[in-house]
Amino acid sequence: MKILLKVAREKKGLKTREVAQLLGIDQALISKFESGSRKPTKEQVIKLASLLEIDLESIMIAWFKEKLLNEIGNDEFALKAMNIIREEVENNYGITKRNISNNLTTIINEIDALKAKLDAIKKLDNFKIAQALELEYTFESNKIEGNTLTLRETDLVINEGLTISGKSMREHLEVINHQEAIVYIKQLIEQNFPLNEREVLSINNLILRGIKAEEAGKYRKVQVMIKGSSHLPPQPFQVVKEMEDFFIWYESNKKRLHPVILAAELHERLVAIHPFIDGNGRSARLIMNLILLQHGYVIANIKGDYENRIQYYSALETAQTKNSKEDFLMFIAQIEKESLERYLNIIGE
Repeated sequence: MKILLKVAREKKGLKTREVAQLLGIDQALISKFESGSRKPTKEQVIKLASLLEIDLESIMIAWFKEKLLNEIGNDEFALKAMNIIREEVENNYGITKRNISNNLTTIINEIDALKAKLDAIKKLDNFKIAQALELEYTFESNKIEGNTLTLRETDLVINEGLTISGKSMREHLEVINHQEAIVYIKQLIEQNFPLNEREVLSINNLILRGIKAEEAGKYRKVQVMIKGSSHLPPQPFQVVKEMEDFFIWYESNKKRLHPVILAAELHERLVAIHPFIDGNGRSARLIMNLILLQHGYVIANIKGDYENRIQYYSALETAQTKNSKEDFLMFIAQIEKESLERYLNIIGE
């Protein structure tokens, strides 16, 4: 593992001091990781892998191997214990894979058939279509949170730079900020930036810019309730740890889960943590769509009308209070399917 870290750092042209500054880890520790005299924690390994663009599977295997060898050594019972551990891990992994229902599998297959059709006609780069759909997404995402600007008024604010009489400054800023956040996630995709803490904080910062400037892009420091839910999120002092676990989960599952399921899971997990004082819903939906767009899918646009909003909040509530994510995963999958079907209809396919 030490060789992996050093080679990757040098390939990126970074000094140990620069790596330490970027990750908030003491420079002496970085040097010890590379010399093998000190072992990084799992969280540190994941941060290093993301920054240095090391294949997570390769470095995690190396990390676990060294950790296990260090713990068990050459004890006579070590091999038997390892065999038992292997059986249990394989069994648990199998259970995780089987948790996807037949109904969810069916709709995922339908989604991929639609995506294959879309990929074959190579029209995803149509600027006018993308612009119109992004405008609708901004309108609907803000409507879910109570913004009263109509679709036409949203268009006038974004594309004409007009202000709407009788509408608050906050509502105008919500529209402008959300549109800029869409531009930002598209830039991340174009530049092949990984999803990490900095990007999530930046997305929330854009959402709250000029609205709650002192809280924008910062984890909350007070306890809150989740809108439309009886679920109480973690205490403020737990948020940093919960977000560390969020990114660990993402790095561990980003290559194992179907992109639609991965995107929906990240959305639900972020809302459950509720890391920000405001803008959690918009941020979660943007991150969900960042994942979808990264994998060549289209924006999953959840409508803001009463019926869809209630179904959306209800599915989230079930996921967070009854430990059952099936309804929410199905809801997001259905939204993505409908979004793909609409896109194909627009381009006449």
